Amino acid sequence: MKQLITLTFFLLTFTAFAQKPCEYSANVTDSIGTYKVTNEYLMSEKYFGGTFDYIFFSLAKTDGMPTLNLQLIQKSKDFIKANCFDKNSKVFLQLENGKIVTLIHMDRESCGTLIHDEKGFDNRINTGIFMFMKENFEELKKSPISIMRIKYLTTTEDYIVKRELTSELNTKVYNPNTYFMENIRCVE
Repeated sequence: MKQLITLTFFLLTFTAFAQKPCEYSANVTDSIGTYKVTNEYLMSEKYFGGTFDYIFFSLAKTDGMPTLNLQLIQKSKDFIKANCFDKNSKVFLQLENGKIVTLIHMDRESCGTLIHDEKGFDNRINTGIFMFMKENFEELKKSPISIMRIKYLTTTEDYIVKRELTSELNTKVYNPNTYFMENIRCVE
């Protein structure tokens, strides 16, 4: 009987601490190299005055180099100011342990694409690719994120990173503050 209880306890403990498998939207290996990218994950959702702003993260690994893909989607019936990425753009992540991690944008200017939909909304979609600095990569595994700052070409925006976010877009529940702790292993 003791063995059965011990075995049950072991199995429950093992499943409770098991990591979920990595899910990729692309995982390609060919003669040119390898490329894998995780599914997009909602990090921030903001609705104010008829304007919707969404920030999605995905992690990519191209020939051994991990990067962060940041996608900014803005939706409004009013004028949408372009938040452009350039060679000086950065993402600053303040961790709950007090450390700040900096990610540097790859040297390619991007102001996104403006699309007008049939409901009268303008949608601006902009994607930036950011590189990790070696000395900060390990810190992202250890501590949740509390604040995210994005430096665009002409402005800087701050975002509070929530522990739990129930999306109005798709009603899913996300845990953005532990995104790197749970997913960075997928691109190591």
